[in-house]
Amino acid sequence: MVKFLTNLGLYLHIPFCKRKCAYCDFYSAVFTQEMVEKYTRALKREIKQWGGKTNRPIDTIYLGGGTPSLLNQRLPDVINCVKQNFKVLKNAEITLEINPQSDIEEILKNAKSAGVNRLSIGVQTGSEKGLETLGRTHTKTDAENAVKLAKKYGFSNISLDLMIGLPNSNLKTLEADLDFLTELKPQHISAYILKIEPNTAFWHLENSLLLPSEDSVCDQYLFMCDYLEKKGYSHYEISNYAKPNFESRHNLKYWNCEEYLGIGPSAHSYLDKKRFYYPRDLKGFIQGNSPIADGNGGSDAEKLMLALRLKSGINLQNLPQNKLELYQKNGLATIENGKFSLTNKGMLVSNQIISELLENLNENT
Repeated sequence: MVKFLTNLGLYLHIPFCKRKCAYCDFYSAVFTQEMVEKYTRALKREIKQWGGKTNRPIDTIYLGGGTPSLLNQRLPDVINCVKQNFKVLKNAEITLEINPQSDIEEILKNAKSAGVNRLSIGVQTGSEKGLETLGRTHTKTDAENAVKLAKKYGFSNISLDLMIGLPNSNLKTLEADLDFLTELKPQHISAYILKIEPNTAFWHLENSLLLPSEDSVCDQYLFMCDYLEKKGYSHYEISNYAKPNFESRHNLKYWNCEEYLGIGPSAHSYLDKKRFYYPRDLKGFIQGNSPIADGNGGSDAEKLMLALRLKSGINLQNLPQNKLELYQKNGLATIENGKFSLTNKGMLVSNQIISELLENLNENT
């Protein structure tokens, strides 16, 4: 029998930032040209090694960070290295995260020549005061210019990041942000609720930040869901909205429990039913440290946790009917065509629902 190889997603972590944002807890390091050069060599070394270990076709590539656009003129070299060492499918989705910044036109030229066909632009808010509070280095005008130039260079798959629950925010400020983003006509919007994480600047300032109440943040989330759905964006995942056929193919791999390879410090992988990750250690990665094993993947519990992030939901099989009907009665979920999925309201308490369903799953195994 011929065994068909399933397609693989590839994530490349570029751990550099010119300045750390006040809310960010992703692994990153201070940007210098010398360190980026060393890192690019190490990244290509790992790409070549992995290309020799697996012959799985690649249908999505995602460059995240950090600020991966800081690779700039090195972008074509890195993506060409991937294409030389893996079988990258012709219709592969190749995403680059970028920040609106002064040299955006040069970055877009290099991205285009590298074969990037999807951009994820970190706008976060259209408020100048809000951008300053978040520690962003761009302005509202920079964001508008970035989208305008991206379209000029032929990018027709653009995602914009939005953050809600910001200090001093309310429904009125959120509506202004949503107006600003949708007027830029992106194909995709990723919207995240601000969470104060340890070891961030906000963590040390939390008592002085005028954060909205939990109820206010819930109201903002539900308002945003309704607003974007009326604008033609499908709410296909807890934090993601897309025009038809513009869902993030790469991120769907994570939520559908499909396999992917992550390269770079802090990058995680799920390959050949095994999970592993590179340590959060830039110097160690450059020196050739190996990934660390993190157990098996693809369990029923894991699939349930990930699938319930999606509006498409999960099959009813092995789920407690009485609980599901209770969630539906309370407006937290829907049951249709043999599928159980969370409503917008249910997504706000998804952790609690998933925890309760996992308890039942464990009892039955």
